[in-house]
Amino acid sequence: MSCQEKSRSQSARQVITGLERLSLRVSSMINHPVAQTQRWVTIHRLDTDGEREWEEVMGLLAETECIDMTFNDDESVTLRWEPQIEEERVAVVENLFEVAMEQTAPF
Repeated sequence: MSCQEKSRSQSARQVITGLERLSLRVSSMINHPVAQTQRWVTIHRLDTDGEREWEEVMGLLAETECIDMTFNDDESVTLRWEPQIEEERVAVVENLFEVAMEQTAPF
């Protein structure tokens, strides 16, 4: 591969935003088979999770009717939900994070 091809390949890559990264991590945790069996998951805020992104995702989760949130003393958040039909649960989680991905940065 020539230097020019490498450059084009690198510029074609999409850069994932902090909000997208956090949303994907939370979605993956919610959809994990163990979380689905126990119907709860605890999400810890990582050093790489920005304040604005964390608040945005927690706000979206708080607006979701089927999810109960508990804010823990260690600043983690435990999500609990009742069993639902698979299609309904997946649709709720996907819709939640589609909203996050569609919002533009305020700057």
